[in-house]
Amino acid sequence: MNASAPLPAVPPPDDADPQAPARRRMTLRRWWSGLPDAAQRARALDTALQGLIAADEARRLPALRALIAAVRPARPQLANVARAQLVNLTQRVRENPAQRAALREALLWLLGTRQPLRLLTESGVLAHEGLVAALWRRLTDRVLPEEWRPDELKDCLHYLFDDARDHQWIDAVDDTVWIALLDALDFSASAAGERPAMTLPILEALQVISYRIAAIGLEPELVRNHPAIERYESPFLTQNVELHAFLEARKKAAAEPGAATLDDKHLLVLLEQCREIVVKVRKQAAQSGASISLTVLLVRLSQNLERLRLLLRLLEDRPAHELNVLRVGFFKVLVRAENQRNSVPQMWRQISELLAARITENASKTGEHYVTATRREYFAMLRSALGAGFIVPFMALLKLAMGATPHSPLITALLYSLNYGLGFVLIYLLHFTIATKQPAMTASYLAASIANAEGRDRLGPLVEQIVRTLRTQLVAIFGNVLFAFAVPVALAMAVYANTGHPLVGVDKARHLLHDQNPIASLAWLHAAIAGVCLFLSGLISGYFDNKAVYNRIPQRLQQVRALRRLLGPARLARLAAYLENHLGALAGNFFFGCMLGSMGTLGFIVGLPLDIRHVTFSSAYAGYSLVALDWNIGWRDGALLALGIVGIGLINLTVSFSLALRVALRAQQVRFEDRRALLRTLGRRFIARPGEFFWPPRGAQDAADGPRHAR
Repeated sequence: MNASAPLPAVPPPDDADPQAPARRRMTLRRWWSGLPDAAQRARALDTALQGLIAADEARRLPALRALIAAVRPARPQLANVARAQLVNLTQRVRENPAQRAALREALLWLLGTRQPLRLLTESGVLAHEGLVAALWRRLTDRVLPEEWRPDELKDCLHYLFDDARDHQWIDAVDDTVWIALLDALDFSASAAGERPAMTLPILEALQVISYRIAAIGLEPELVRNHPAIERYESPFLTQNVELHAFLEARKKAAAEPGAATLDDKHLLVLLEQCREIVVKVRKQAAQSGASISLTVLLVRLSQNLERLRLLLRLLEDRPAHELNVLRVGFFKVLVRAENQRNSVPQMWRQISELLAARITENASKTGEHYVTATRREYFAMLRSALGAGFIVPFMALLKLAMGATPHSPLITALLYSLNYGLGFVLIYLLHFTIATKQPAMTASYLAASIANAEGRDRLGPLVEQIVRTLRTQLVAIFGNVLFAFAVPVALAMAVYANTGHPLVGVDKARHLLHDQNPIASLAWLHAAIAGVCLFLSGLISGYFDNKAVYNRIPQRLQQVRALRRLLGPARLARLAAYLENHLGALAGNFFFGCMLGSMGTLGFIVGLPLDIRHVTFSSAYAGYSLVALDWNIGWRDGALLALGIVGIGLINLTVSFSLALRVALRAQQVRFEDRRALLRTLGRRFIARPGEFFWPPRGAQDAADGPRHAR
């Protein structure tokens, strides 16, 4: 060995380099996740920029796509990676004139050579199509995508951001990072500049959107809800006339540099008047109901008005930085729209929000009747629940009698549905309460409380509402289950004492107890299905409440001559007034019964183990069965029976409440971020005053107008 040769460097031991273990862990994590390190991402960025410099016009679009791919993180959740790449890209274009010019000219080339009209007028705006047509279009486009047209800027944007999750990391990156990149590109340094490339397309887009706003303003659905549009000069039509004059002035100024320009102040005033009409119609719809078509119409109108105002701001003479702020916000909207243009789940979320907004409005008002504050209201709820618990055993007995005789599946479903549906309607008419029906209503009420809660101390009133709701729910369940179990026991023992025969056969009793067993049967799964039915019944109630008001069913009912002759004008007026206030509840109860009665038949038809378990009916079946078996079931089976019924009740309530609360929060566009703080506050309240979760406090005063009767 040559003694003069330098010895290889020996890496220091771990104790000499305290950062070595951390670096090894980071390397292992990157190796395990397959994510590139910072050096690899920097090289990918440099390669993409060099490719953009060398690209001719035929290869510019793929080069831009490669640059976006170099910025795109491996997963949308890694927004910090994208942010770091954008910061590096900004630094490079600031320091390297060739890279800055290449990226700037590529963007201006894209904007100047592609047709942007569809992108400016359609992306991010609800299309004029029905629900079924929109669903079918998206399904067919996913199977057989639309033809890609390279001359359309809309299709080019979809091509550049081809990952359907791109909008997630784009939204997650701060606007300031995107704005800094646009500032660094310095579009004013271009020979042609950006404004000449986009001014004419924006003017064309303004004209198209203005015509659409005028057409929507003439829709009969909108005129019906705001008749003043016909009686007075409509701002929806006037804005089109004003915009036409504005466009002519701008085009003339572009052709003749010395021509006078027309500002957009009067046009913005007219657009504000249009927005005020939309607000008035929405407020009116909250009181008098609304159809889905009207709701979609208002959304489309609002989106077109907002797009028109945005394009007008882009035309104004503003500093470059302010224009870049507007461009970044518009860019994020467009990317999200293009990523989701064929998304069926996104369309369903959008439509469900529109549906929920109309349905849950009445449910939140009805939910107030299911929350008690005073002891007087508390005991009124208990009496109402006991009444329902008294009727349910007879409904259960009638179902057992129907099931004793063989019928076809269709007849069985019809008989069971009528038994349940008419029974629930009778319970409602008698002002009694089924406890499991409450969550679908109280969830909307709590969502409204969350939406209205403001300030630092907003958790206090919300916690109070939750405590009252829980307390009311518990007493209602207690009243239902108490009589639902006690009445069958008393009835079965009376029949046995008088006839010497059990009301329910021994084999049938064993089968009924087996159905409530959480281990030997699918009782808890069927309880969850019943919870979904409870949730759907709440939506049905809100839908029919809205329909009764919007379609003016009570007023139309009083015009039916046959009913006027049969009932007389006074009785018919009372019937119409009753249906106006209670049609939704009657429909919800009846259809809930139909869902419970037909679920087993539906499972038989499709070959799936579908059925329902409702805590009140399970308690009634347990009472009949225990008497038939002379209470000889053993302590283990008895414990499983009790566990099964308790679990059925909890699952009924949890599933229906969670689904209803989710829909109500979405409908009211509420994002409640203080969940942990709310849970901590509830926990402290329970530790300090646990009795208030089960019993109203002594200091509460009875309402002057008496108890609120729950329905």
